[in-house]
Amino acid sequence: MNMNFKCKLPIPAEVKSEFPVSEELGKVIAARNAQIADVIASKDDRLLLIIGPCSADHEDSVMDYICRLREVQEKVSDKILIVPRIYTNKPRTTGKGYKGMLHQPDPDQKPDMYKGIVAIRKLHLRAIQETGFTCADEMLYPENHRYLNDLLGYVAVGARSVENQQHRLTASGLNVPVGLKNPVSGSMAVLMNSIEAAQSGHTFLYRGWEVSTNGNPLAHAILRGFENNHSQCMPNYHYEHLEMLHQLYVQKGFENPAAIIDTNHCNSGKHPFEQPRIVKEVLGSRRYNEDIRKLVKGFMIESYIEDGSQKIEEHIYGKSITDPCLGWEKTEKLILDVADRL
Repeated sequence: MNMNFKCKLPIPAEVKSEFPVSEELGKVIAARNAQIADVIASKDDRLLLIIGPCSADHEDSVMDYICRLREVQEKVSDKILIVPRIYTNKPRTTGKGYKGMLHQPDPDQKPDMYKGIVAIRKLHLRAIQETGFTCADEMLYPENHRYLNDLLGYVAVGARSVENQQHRLTASGLNVPVGLKNPVSGSMAVLMNSIEAAQSGHTFLYRGWEVSTNGNPLAHAILRGFENNHSQCMPNYHYEHLEMLHQLYVQKGFENPAAIIDTNHCNSGKHPFEQPRIVKEVLGSRRYNEDIRKLVKGFMIESYIEDGSQKIEEHIYGKSITDPCLGWEKTEKLILDVADRL
């Protein structure tokens, strides 16, 4: 085997004991997560905004951004429930480039997985302690989920992972909403199969254990656009796409039919400044069609302090080092505008 085994990492229970959740904080997490779950289950009519940087990079700027969201949340709390994105793993199509805080807690230094595990747990903990927000993270590596499972309010499974059996089965055992993105191909059949798998109970191998799950009724769709046969970005947020997804849910009879619209990636053609326009179009579809209003529970938006993106070596505070994002000024305007339209 051509692998260099560097060191054995601590198991999740060891990291949790070093950076624990207090009883008081546990109550904050439970109350907050109940609100998020209620939106997906149609018990709360507010709109979810799962919003934040493409990938978390520096703790100080990420926390600065989340504290700004906290202030805006107070202004729109009757209509919108904000879930900050703290995405600590970054999927790379070719495997090259910055892979996120889990790999490199300091983007200027070499990968250090132990420091990364500690850094991502401390960041999620700090967000809850300072703002009361439980946040969203992507489950890029199912075997790593338990380092954070007691802190998260929302979990996403990416377009390149959604066809993977281990992701689907692990999602079936989580106790928070799991959004499953449509695959890069755009296949709705694959997406619905993934939701069915995640909502069903299973027995499987996980971290050296035989485990069983009861299924996750809060598993649901995220529409993020797709690539055609010529690798061109194609959207799937238009009225007809939402109507089709509603019909697929009706045919399948799944619990809690729900969809989150990812306004970046192929839906925006990777142009982040298109995100406000996409949000407004989908809100129009919700107003026009009651079935779509009930189906679309919210939006996933890539946003940070500064517009656009930069190279790692540029060191511009609050500017994405992965995909380009919507800057704070435009983000705040968008959130307040959405609240007015609701």
